[in-house]
Amino acid sequence: MRVTHVLAVAPVTDHEAAVAWYERLLGRPADARPMPGLADWHLTDGGWLQVFTDPDRAGRALVNLAVTDLDAELAALAAQGIAAGATTPGKGEVRFASVHDPDGNRVTLIERPATA
Repeated sequence: MRVTHVLAVAPVTDHEAAVAWYERLLGRPADARPMPGLADWHLTDGGWLQVFTDPDRAGRALVNLAVTDLDAELAALAAQGIAAGATTPGKGEVRFASVHDPDGNRVTLIERPATA
């Protein structure tokens, strides 16, 4: 198997409300809306985040995003009205903090210094 992309999918009930929230989270509009009920953010060359209307599965996604400066990202999110839970230490210098979209899907920001 040769994988070319990894797609994280956050199922939601209210697509437009979720897209607005993810725009605030990511600091920009979706890169594509290829069909009704689907929005894509191309976060890296091979990693995309999709918000997809699927009421039966909404609120169950776990999305992890690696960031270089957790404190700066949390401050930027707070300025957008998105409050994170407490920062949690991981192994070594790794730290985590989570936010939840309007449906309860958990997005965890992970700071992993290059030396960790």
